[in-house]
Amino acid sequence: MFITLAVLTPTLLATPPIDYPDTPRGEVVDTWHGTDVPDPYRWLEGDVREHEDVSNWVDAQNEVTFAHLHAIPERTAIRQRLEELWNYPKSSTPTKVGGVYYFTRNDGLQNQAVWYAADTLDAEPRMLLDPNTWSDDGTVAISGSSFSRDGRYLAYAVSEGGSDWKTWKIRDLASGKDLPESIKWSKFSGAAWIPDGSGFFYARYDQPAEGEALQVANENQSLWFHRTKTPQSEDVLVHRDPSQPHWGWSPSVSDDGRWLIVHVWRGGDENQVMVQDLSRTGSTLEPLIDNFEDEWAFVGNQGGVLLFRTSNDAPLGRLVSINMDASSGDRTWQVIIPESKDTLRGVSHVGGKLAASWMHDASSRLSVHDMSGRHLQNITLPGIGAASGLSGWPDDSETFYSYTSYISPPQIFRHDLADETSVLWLATEVDFDPSLFTVKQVFYESTDGTIIPMSIAHRKDLERTGELPTLLYGYGGFSIPLMPYFSASRLAWMELGGVLAVANLRGGGEYGRAWHEAGTKLEKQNVFDDFISAAEWLIRNGYTNPDKLAIQGGSNGGLLVGAAMSQRPDLFAAALPAVGVMDMLRYPQFTIGRAWIPDFGDPDVPEEFAALYAYSPYHNLKLGTTYPATLITTADTDDRVVPGHSFKFAAALQHAQSTDAEAPPVLIRIDRKAGHGAGKPTSMRIDEMADIWAFLVDALEVPPKPEGPHRATAH
Repeated sequence: MFITLAVLTPTLLATPPIDYPDTPRGEVVDTWHGTDVPDPYRWLEGDVREHEDVSNWVDAQNEVTFAHLHAIPERTAIRQRLEELWNYPKSSTPTKVGGVYYFTRNDGLQNQAVWYAADTLDAEPRMLLDPNTWSDDGTVAISGSSFSRDGRYLAYAVSEGGSDWKTWKIRDLASGKDLPESIKWSKFSGAAWIPDGSGFFYARYDQPAEGEALQVANENQSLWFHRTKTPQSEDVLVHRDPSQPHWGWSPSVSDDGRWLIVHVWRGGDENQVMVQDLSRTGSTLEPLIDNFEDEWAFVGNQGGVLLFRTSNDAPLGRLVSINMDASSGDRTWQVIIPESKDTLRGVSHVGGKLAASWMHDASSRLSVHDMSGRHLQNITLPGIGAASGLSGWPDDSETFYSYTSYISPPQIFRHDLADETSVLWLATEVDFDPSLFTVKQVFYESTDGTIIPMSIAHRKDLERTGELPTLLYGYGGFSIPLMPYFSASRLAWMELGGVLAVANLRGGGEYGRAWHEAGTKLEKQNVFDDFISAAEWLIRNGYTNPDKLAIQGGSNGGLLVGAAMSQRPDLFAAALPAVGVMDMLRYPQFTIGRAWIPDFGDPDVPEEFAALYAYSPYHNLKLGTTYPATLITTADTDDRVVPGHSFKFAAALQHAQSTDAEAPPVLIRIDRKAGHGAGKPTSMRIDEMADIWAFLVDALEVPPKPEGPHRATAH
């Protein structure tokens, strides 16, 4: 059955009027390139945990928000159904190390996934790590992991409250106990083991000053080597460059242990590469790629031949090799897998072969090649959806991948690399019937005539009346594609009779480098135009109308929603900006914000300032305008996009919103002990989604749905 909402009288449907907390306006004015820019809510940039006035404002806003949301009668039924849908076993694809399989599993409603080990795929697994025991509320989570090649150790990173800061710990896989040391102040880094398990490379920052950890700009990252069973104070500095405070160092070690590969990043896809031959005594890191013109991703090696996936001379991506054993003057790049009509998203060196992941019109394609690049096979997927995995070691005989779609729960397959066959290893059972839903992909024109793909999913029994409650979702940035994946929370929306539309906007990675760059810096307005055009297409084609249309996005997608609603407040009935970048002039001043300059632009550059100021959501709200019903969501420990962005936008929007008695609500929902999203406990996620769907049901006046046919279990 679908979610059943009782038929309620108009009196019961009414939610109480909103009396917003008082938010003082300051007199701060900045001058940018001759333009005076008021910033009346600068004080809300203060860290919630350090500034009592900001903390009190958060409490006051939450009190108003939760009073409104919990007064919506449908919320109880929505939360109950969300919990039913969420309550299914979830597993990661297995990783085989030292002859043992490792994977994570959540029995359904556990706040955090538990780590397991099994000697065979059919054996009863034994528990390795249970993060649920680390805190009463589930807000301490694993945020990174790396197994040593010899199978002796697991380095795992622990983060608290959703923060990006990591503390690395090392578990002895034989004893099941941790080594005594902890490695602190790591961020935006993995752990790259050398093959004998005696230590690993990692990147870290200097310890921030007291009270500044969640906001101070992340600068001067350095690269270190940690030797097991020694304190962090004895770690060896491998590399730092004080002349480039905004560069970062991402290490990896080749499977044979010969090469240290360091990806040098500063934000954006383009990176430099440094290499060190660890087999040579006295060797040091040397530049291999010394410019930020292309993307380079290390894939693997065969002795002195290194393999990289790159956008160099290939906007859709290709795989190339270079022979490091040749003299420097004779080193030339050789094409292994050439550029295709599809976007090459990843390549793994596994089982003596190359497993490639491609994207075709925002869905996955998988292929296998020999080491010379010769195509061996395409892996057939169950349908149009998203696939991930295909990792492993060069001497493995098998690999694993998962498949999912908007109405297909995840399935995990074991792929035999010798006989080139795939077998279902684990299916997911969810309390719904996928045959009652439909998904299709359409293509529409944006403002400038560019053709944009969009997926639309909903119940099959819905007819296009122009009155369907519709949620339009987008991202459009950082070369990140929106793939068709299963979501229990989105399924709840569709059960309610809602339409889900996901637009694959420029700025993302759906069609390679050119597609991404067409939505960056001075071209960023293209992303908002694509999104607005998607909304207009949905209205023009009889799905919905401005009184029934909502928009949603998170992080860069939160910026998208903020810009779209400020530019076209007449087009939407509701807006759901989550953890968004809302102040486009001050974003580089916090945590890792400077790394976003390649996508957004630099406000210190006059022409880029002009573009940023023209769409910055915080700066483009107009007093007395009727804006859509808005539920802003953020969290107090978000040190990726600091919550001050959302705080300032909420205050400015409440101030600007029309004073008409019928003006839609403007609310902000602020989680405590949570961050940008990663590691958020299951219970907290369900509560948040119950509030979001209840808000939409109320704002879009979603009618109650009769009891549907019994839900079959999906496999």
